[in-house]
Amino acid sequence: MDTIIEGLKKGLISIFSLDKEVLGITIFTLKVTGSATLISIAIALPLSFFLTLRDFIGKRFIISLANLGMGLPPTVVGLWVSLMLWRSGPFGRLHIMYTPTAMVIAQTAISAPIILALSTAALQQIDKKLRWHIIALGTSPLQMLLLMLKEARYSLLAAIMAGFGGSISEVGASMMVGGNIQGYTRVLTTAIVLETSKGHFDIALALSFVLMLLAYAATLWLTFIQQRRYKNVYY
Repeated sequence: MDTIIEGLKKGLISIFSLDKEVLGITIFTLKVTGSATLISIAIALPLSFFLTLRDFIGKRFIISLANLGMGLPPTVVGLWVSLMLWRSGPFGRLHIMYTPTAMVIAQTAISAPIILALSTAALQQIDKKLRWHIIALGTSPLQMLLLMLKEARYSLLAAIMAGFGGSISEVGASMMVGGNIQGYTRVLTTAIVLETSKGHFDIALALSFVLMLLAYAATLWLTFIQQRRYKNVYY
């Protein structure tokens, strides 16, 4: 119990004193995870609209792969990304192994299937009759997409939150493709693993509190956006 209290103290001190190393790791974590989440949204949302609006051979197979990706172990993602980016791999000539770029790629591979699967499920819940009614009104394809986006926006925000959570909490892939290099590719999760392996449980706990606070702050912001429609329910 004393270790937990000491870890909480160090975590709060690190936050309020703006500890240089912790602050640097936290900002880098946000950059990597934020970039991966935005790229995942750019990939997953258009594909989820396509899967919702089009019927073709193999559609269910693609959706099943996305659903599989929701439970794919990060270490497996890290292994495949490492094989692709290794010197002898297909993209080895890019020399991005053990760089922040490699970490963004790995985290995107983790969060994109989550956002794709959940957003596709959300869009498919929209009544087909509503889509037909929208088409009958003579709307353009872009207007139809915007109306569908508005209709399913709360579920889509939940999908984004899940994708962000999957990225910021993973450690295996980041360790494998980033190398946990101090001041360059070290994120909060890999720093926690390192300090735990060294027996510095108080520091690891402090970093874990910072990570949880960061994840909660981002999720809280998205939750407020998602739940704004209920603000007048009790008034």
